[in-house]
Amino acid sequence: MLAGGWGQATAQITAVPARAFLRSLGVNSAVSKRGETLSDTIQAARFLGLGWFRAGYESEVPVADLIELHQQTGVRFSYGLMSGGTNITRLLAGARQLAAADALIALEGNNEPNNWGVAYAGPAGGRNLSWLPVAKLQAELYRAVKSDPLLKDFPVWSPSEMGAETDNVGLQYLTVPTNSGCLMPDGTKFADAANCHNYLTHPGWSGLHDNQTWVAADPGSSCRVDGLYGNHGRTWGHHYEGYSESTLLTLPKVTTETGVTLEGPITEEVQARLYLSAYLDQFKRGWSHTSIYLLRDRSDEGGNQTFGFYRPDYTPRKAAVFLHNLTMILADDRAIQTAGTLNYALPHQPATVHDLLLQKQDGTFELVIWDERFTGGEDNVDVNFGNAFSSVKVYDPTVGTAAIQLLNNVKSVSWKASNHPVVIEIPK
Repeated sequence: MLAGGWGQATAQITAVPARAFLRSLGVNSAVSKRGETLSDTIQAARFLGLGWFRAGYESEVPVADLIELHQQTGVRFSYGLMSGGTNITRLLAGARQLAAADALIALEGNNEPNNWGVAYAGPAGGRNLSWLPVAKLQAELYRAVKSDPLLKDFPVWSPSEMGAETDNVGLQYLTVPTNSGCLMPDGTKFADAANCHNYLTHPGWSGLHDNQTWVAADPGSSCRVDGLYGNHGRTWGHHYEGYSESTLLTLPKVTTETGVTLEGPITEEVQARLYLSAYLDQFKRGWSHTSIYLLRDRSDEGGNQTFGFYRPDYTPRKAAVFLHNLTMILADDRAIQTAGTLNYALPHQPATVHDLLLQKQDGTFELVIWDERFTGGEDNVDVNFGNAFSSVKVYDPTVGTAAIQLLNNVKSVSWKASNHPVVIEIPK
């Protein structure tokens, strides 16, 4: 990288607390079941610097294990009905224990009713049957949470894969709007945030592409995978109308599963870089929480089980090492109370280059800039600052946790970018 002179006019950009980004980083894990051990999970969570885990009662993970994981690492949990679960009483009992331990972030509806189905208040539903049982269960879950003195202030996340509705029950909405024509009554409240499984590849968009994770995080119709638009804008199964694209931009949203297996052009090295970009893109595009599937490869399932940050024997893949490096670079004990601003610009910004301005509680800015040239090639990237800085540090999480450069008398920075983030650290 080179420090340079003044470039084009800059814009005043408001930072986001670094702690908020770190707390958005999640993972799916059975914690202490399905061949996973609590001690190894604790060690992995510490190493990765994660903010939360996705959990549910159906996996039979003791709540005490979740609380121990929280106490040892600080991670919190979304706690859900998950696959085919219907026992709201049991879910709330576990959630209350997590909330009392300051270990709960949200409650979640059913996991992929299109695959697992739901039997609630009458005939079975979901899959290729009526989705009224799914809708009635979710509405009752929402009512129960908001009526509970200890849980009422926690958000409820929708079930996943609402785009598969066979009948128009209204689950594409968080609250069924007036004159909706849906089978559930107008005003029915289902959730506080939409919940998607926007995996990085899709049968209709396989292989490796430039801007792969940026496209997967797109909240609109330009998304090429199973994203927000196909589940809450215009459902992919039967094309029921939901939210407009402009509304989807600001709709509260979370991802409880995303990831990619090792096959074809997606090597361990490529997967590691995709996972870094995925977390950054999701946060940049308005997803408050993102959980990658999976912490550790499944050892109790067949097929290609190479999603994990860790192999079945808990040896880390490059994805684990790269994420560890990024979270160590950005590590911050607490969120800054009032975010500051920084004047900067990326002139002639390539379409595959993205930026995110973070700030630590001591006032230090961390400007993260990443390129998504996953099919090859490089881009010339320039960052111009509105003020001169006596020195800045440059970090590369694909190299390590120490600064790779110290630049002096900095007014702008230039380098050739390819397929991973760099972090430019700017003192207060």
